[in-house]
Amino acid sequence: MWWGAARAGRIVIRVGAAQASQALRRMDSDTNWLHTALEVLSTEAGWRYAPQGPPACEPAALAALALAGHGRLDAARSACDWLLAQQGSDGSVGVYAGQAQPGWPTGWALLAWHAWQRGAASRHFQQAIDRAAAYLLAWEGKPLPRTPEMGHNTMLVGWPWVEHTHSWSEPTAINVLALRGVGQGRHARVQEGITLLIDRLLPRGGCNYGNTVVLGQELRPHVQPTGLVLLALARQPTADPRVAASLDWLHSAVHERLAAGPLAYALLGLAAHDRLPGEWAAWLPGAAARVCARSWGRHVLALLALAALAERSPLVGVLEGSER
Repeated sequence: MWWGAARAGRIVIRVGAAQASQALRRMDSDTNWLHTALEVLSTEAGWRYAPQGPPACEPAALAALALAGHGRLDAARSACDWLLAQQGSDGSVGVYAGQAQPGWPTGWALLAWHAWQRGAASRHFQQAIDRAAAYLLAWEGKPLPRTPEMGHNTMLVGWPWVEHTHSWSEPTAINVLALRGVGQGRHARVQEGITLLIDRLLPRGGCNYGNTVVLGQELRPHVQPTGLVLLALARQPTADPRVAASLDWLHSAVHERLAAGPLAYALLGLAAHDRLPGEWAAWLPGAAARVCARSWGRHVLALLALAALAERSPLVGVLEGSER
């Protein structure tokens, strides 16, 4: 079933799962990996975590962002329409159709609707964006009492993965980025989220899922959350040395053989700060081929397509002139 067409009542390009599979098999020999990736993302097959799984909201939103960024607005609209059908009465967007909670994909859906509207010069999804933003501003992580065993400030409130749990770096970064993108950057919730993201950076640079020092031991940084957090912190004035140290660490940690998801997030974070390595574009075809060689995680093609846009990616450009 082509979910977006049913809701939108429009004729869209329909590419079946078999055609998407054929496109993926051509990836190794296809010099235009990006064209093949966008073909896949234009179908429901690109909105899944696994081939036999149901469409999911994070992959659909990433596909819409990538397609809108590359000017394929009709295909992006179909994914956006499907996401609209998943939005709950409270403004949240769950993980799958029929699964309203947890609502952590809401920020991704907001970013997708916003990107399509910018590309189409339309306000078609504005009501959905407003409802999603209101939900995110009301949704809080659970603060915890300060203890000497935990190095980060556990009283700061950002966003959790799941209701009534502690705030973590990645969901906070997604929602800070989304809310900054729709003009809520000066809201107290967003400002506290930015403070949290900086607080969760490691003393020597980089971050992980959201812990810094535990039982006296400094934890190790991870590439993917560091890229996402630096993306959310782009164009945000700060004198905190951990931000510069994190950029230096990420620039030194990124390389051609990284897994495709972490590579894409790293490149997006570096692009947002004008720190891309010189050879970055040559790394993407191999990363795409590695994604297509496996039977799961094809939605990561959307991240690679977004990374291919560098500073023109809607995830970077969303911050242009957005603060008020």
